[in-house]
Amino acid sequence: MSGSEQLPRRDAELIEGFARHLDLERRLSSHTVEAYRRDLEQLATFLVRGGNSLGSAGHVVLRRFLAQQATLGYARASVARRVAAIRTFYRWSRARGLVGDDPAALLGSPKLASRLPSVLRPPEAGTLVEAPDHGAAQQDGARRGGPREPRRASQAGAGSRARLEAAVALRDRAILEIMYGSGLRVGEVCSLEVDRIDLPRRRVLVHGKGSKERDLPLSAPAVLALEDYLRLGRREFTRERGGSAFYNRRRKPMTPRDVRAMVEKYRETVLPDRRLSPHTLRHSFATHLLEGGADIRAVQELLGHASLATTQRYTHVSRARLFAAYRESHPRA
Repeated sequence: MSGSEQLPRRDAELIEGFARHLDLERRLSSHTVEAYRRDLEQLATFLVRGGNSLGSAGHVVLRRFLAQQATLGYARASVARRVAAIRTFYRWSRARGLVGDDPAALLGSPKLASRLPSVLRPPEAGTLVEAPDHGAAQQDGARRGGPREPRRASQAGAGSRARLEAAVALRDRAILEIMYGSGLRVGEVCSLEVDRIDLPRRRVLVHGKGSKERDLPLSAPAVLALEDYLRLGRREFTRERGGSAFYNRRRKPMTPRDVRAMVEKYRETVLPDRRLSPHTLRHSFATHLLEGGADIRAVQELLGHASLATTQRYTHVSRARLFAAYRESHPRA
């Protein structure tokens, strides 16, 4: 049994009402809403099998559900998210008089290992963001070095492909520059619209988590990369003046999957020994700002973090590097 359509009507209605609250009132991302919905559907399914419901469940049966999750091999992070979903659901239900007592009030959450985010060193970040330029230069050199022949239909097709490849390189350089230079999340890059990029002011207006907007500065290299892409590259993907800023090879707006594949392609070429993702560029953005002396509150605003504790993770990264530098450099370390 799975899915809200197979649950008792009352439980399905509670879950749907909670999902609407997360979406419309708390304005959480669609991914978070769906994750919480799935967590509660799993709980409700477990409860039904034991003759219980969301409205009648007690603390002991909720603990039994979480113990089962651990037994089934779910990661601690997944179990911790389910605890958060259950707590939030019952606080919401209790505040609206939909349940009596709050059975989740004393639920404990599994401790998570504090994993520091992966961070590139400044030269590595520079190598990665400039990788599209080197690929485009190699392709251009190969095209110019070949023997000249009479122009044919196949050559016209090759010219069209060459223009697309050049546009892809310009697009990729612009995306990498704004992820590292402005700290954008991958979803923020994909949802960015061209009219939110203000090159004269060197600003970009980002629509972030919880429908919050951030007016972010653009680095000088990002401005140059965006100028080149918007002037020379974007027209290979679309003739529309407005709409999405970035498109894939199918002339559709870029997706997070597209961006991850793009980053991985350049990682394999220029940083084959490193493990990284698009989010690594955001981590590097924050860490390099703090290492350069930026105030942590300013970094919090730039990243769009609701909690300062989230931003403080990057101070640990910087401190770890400080001690590593000490061990490597001091003669008596």
